[in-house]
Amino acid sequence: MKKIGFIGGMSWESTQLYYKLINQKIREALGGFHSARCVIESVEFSEIHALQTVNDWNRLNEKMVEAATNLKNAKADVILICANTMHLCSEAITQNVDLPLIHIAEATGKEIQKSNLTKVLLLGTKFTMERDFFINILKSQFGIEAIIPVATDRDKVHDIIYKELVQGKIEDASRKTYVHIIEKAVQEGAQGVILGCTEIPLLISPNDVSIPTFNTTEIHAESAVEFALTTTVVN
Repeated sequence: MKKIGFIGGMSWESTQLYYKLINQKIREALGGFHSARCVIESVEFSEIHALQTVNDWNRLNEKMVEAATNLKNAKADVILICANTMHLCSEAITQNVDLPLIHIAEATGKEIQKSNLTKVLLLGTKFTMERDFFINILKSQFGIEAIIPVATDRDKVHDIIYKELVQGKIEDASRKTYVHIIEKAVQEGAQGVILGCTEIPLLISPNDVSIPTFNTTEIHAESAVEFALTTTVVN
């Protein structure tokens, strides 16, 4: 079994979901007492958030490369960035650290493609919705059009993530806000919705909306398990 390296702490609430999901899926696949071989490099989220706020992505790249290097030194075989937004630093990691990185947008694109959907709503932080790293991968590699909410709704989605979800607060009013935004997108032709922040599945479940949901945390975790078990003899 290959060793999975997590860059976590962004936030720790979502990182614990990765740890739980991956270990559950390893046990489902192998049975018995099996669990994942993994190592977590957990960053201090207040530092990351402060740099995001001032758009200092050069420094964020440095921090992510440092975290990935620590994972390599800990003998990880693959890297997972346990956050959608911080995939803005994925290129810096792959250019500077000689380990494979499972990109969350590529894993999600493969899953959407299985459902034969061509137009989806992308929800996440404003960085994820407004930068093109996620949208471009979906379009260029999978032919999937990703739409985003209008500016005022993007603000609402972003604020709920940072003011509530990363703080561990789950509010019913915020769930209703998200559902309203999703249903508006359905009227614009959205066939599915990407829960493109690792905290959003804490708030929104498939039963809350009328279209398929794509939980990037779960999809990413499944991709990591597949990688860990591929062409490996488990003793």
